Formats: sequence, C-alpha cells, structure tokens
Amino acid sequence: MSDRVGRKLCLCVTKVATVGLALSLLASTTDTALSETAPQPSLGLQSPAQQPVPVQPAPQPIEPQPPAPAENPGLINEIGKLFEKSKSLLPTIKSPGETFDDLNARAKDAAKDAGDNLSNMAKPSTMVKGRAVCVVAANGAPDCKAGADKLCQSKGYKEGKSLDTDAAEKCSPKVFIPGRQREPGDCKTENYVTRALCQ
Repeated sequence: MSDRVGRKLCLCVTKVATVGLALSLLASTTDTALSETAPQPSLGLQSPAQQPVPVQPAPQPIEPQPPAPAENPGLINEIGKLFEKSKSLLPTIKSPGETFDDLNARAKDAAKDAGDNLSNMAKPSTMVKGRAVCVVAANGAPDCKAGADKLCQSKGYKEGKSLDTDAAEKCSPKVFIPGRQREPGDCKTENYVTRALCQ
C-alpha cells in the first residue's frame, strides 16, 4: 500500500511542478511585454533613436489567400486527373422521363410512316400492257418513269411504274442501200416501256 501512496505523491508533485513552470513562463513573458512598452526615464535629452515615433494608423490586415493545393506527382494523382478529364468527354445522361419522351416520339414517327406506307399500298393498281418510248435523260440514259406515266395516262390512269422494258435499234433508210458501208451515226437504240403498274 505504501507503494501506491508513493506513486500518487510522485504524480501530484509532477503536476504541481508543471503548473509552476507554466506560471513562471507566463509571468516572464508579461514582464518583457510591459518593459518594451513602458517609457524609459531620461534626463531630458533623447537621442534621435529614442524619440517617440508618430503614431500611424495600423495597416488593414490582408486576408491571406488559401494556398493552392500542391501538386502531388504520382500514380494516384494522375488517375485522378484522368477521371476529371473524362467527365467532360462523356455525354450528359438523360433522365428517365426524357428518355421515355424520346422513345414515345420515335414510336409515333414510326407508326405514322408505317401508316403512310400501308395507305400507299392500299391504293388499287392495275397492270397494263403497251408500248411507250422512254425519253433520253440529260446523262444519255433512258428515263422510263416518264414512259410508264405516258403508257398509264393513255389507258386513263394518273401515273405508273415501269415493270418491263424493251430496246430496239432505229436506223435511217440509208442503211438499207445495197453496197453502202454503215456509219456510226446511222442507227440509235430506243428503249420502250412494255408493261407498267398504273394507279
């Protein structure tokens, strides 16, 4: 039991010594602060270094700027930079409501297009036979859409689509003269629409 009392007494002595040391330090700092601000007695003569300095207004304290975070080169820092850059590259994600609105608009457009196609298919069409010349387009190729329209209009319909075509060579009568050599401009090929689907 005397050992416990000895320990407690030692602990108390240590605490008292620490408090005493702290009080002595506090008293010494107060003495030095007071001695620096207290005027020194003099005999009337003062050197220029001892003359009182005129009081100037205290400068306004400047708020220090927070220091910029220091660059920490390393693998973790570089990966962090990569993630920050990748955020700006990714597209913005739509909310579920916006996504459903987009899907509904697309579905309406698709249904409208399908309805238009069905209505075009539902128009009665008739196949006709005949012979109508395909006009020559600006590029020299035959334009058989115009020929199909002419064929259908001759049968009382509005327009048509070409189903079958035929080609024939049309030559000038000079070709049939015996002993005459054929020249390049004597014959030309004409295309005809022979069957068309009319509406």
